Amino acid sequence: MCRWLAYSGEPLKPAYLILDAQHSLVAQSLNSPLGAETVNGDGFGFGWYPADRSTGSTPALFHSIEPAWHDENLRELTDAIASPLFFGHVRAAAGPPIQQTNCHPFRYENWMFMHNGFLNGFVQLKRDLAMAVDESLFPLIHGTTDSEVLFYLALTFGLRDDPVEGMAKAIRFVEGMGERKGIRFPVQGTFALSDGRTLWAFRYSTSHQSRTLFHSVAVPELREMFPDAAQFDLFGDHAKVVVSEPLNDMPGAFLEVPESTVAILDDDGYRHEPFLSEAA
Repeated sequence: MCRWLAYSGEPLKPAYLILDAQHSLVAQSLNSPLGAETVNGDGFGFGWYPADRSTGSTPALFHSIEPAWHDENLRELTDAIASPLFFGHVRAAAGPPIQQTNCHPFRYENWMFMHNGFLNGFVQLKRDLAMAVDESLFPLIHGTTDSEVLFYLALTFGLRDDPVEGMAKAIRFVEGMGERKGIRFPVQGTFALSDGRTLWAFRYSTSHQSRTLFHSVAVPELREMFPDAAQFDLFGDHAKVVVSEPLNDMPGAFLEVPESTVAILDDDGYRHEPFLSEAA
């Protein structure tokens, strides 16, 4: 469906990961060995928080319907900005049209969200799901994707107070609606969410065969594992990246996020917690 990347840590030029890494996000947009689609050329999005990252900071967004490999502005932006937390997403459209309002990430106040996957049977579910969104949030849905509706459902179900529980309630709601309409396996995906301080990365699907998701090990560990790798000098000790596919071929540099798990990355490092695992 798509490929995405999220970074958290010391301020970094996003170009290092989005364009310059061995298997950068732009490289994955052209050739995605682990993706459901090899090419992800139906637009892209880039979202970033300011360098001071004060509480409640609103992220900036750049969306384009151009293929990521074809957009010169992406190079200009990602080479000029230094951000402590940013998202990148390349899209393979599976139905909703190719338009800027359908490009990830999506934003609400200080929150950013993006998704790789789909809500199965969304055509049948769309009206019921959209009508469940809080009436104060509903006018803010500008696109036509299942991902944006899911984000606003999670906001409706309390994401701002408890991100993990808000996402869990939204996904349970979709699954319940799908069951009532006879739709098998309504939810598929990996999901990234941030408030500008913490990064939550979810890997979950109703079928328990989710899209791939990985995150880097701690930079100090990487320096010990690969003492001659000069590229790690670009990163601070708190740098962490979550990706649909590893950004390099270095053995042990990336850990796979297990099925039905949320990886939580913050200034203390990373930890894994079960997510809707009781459904298994």
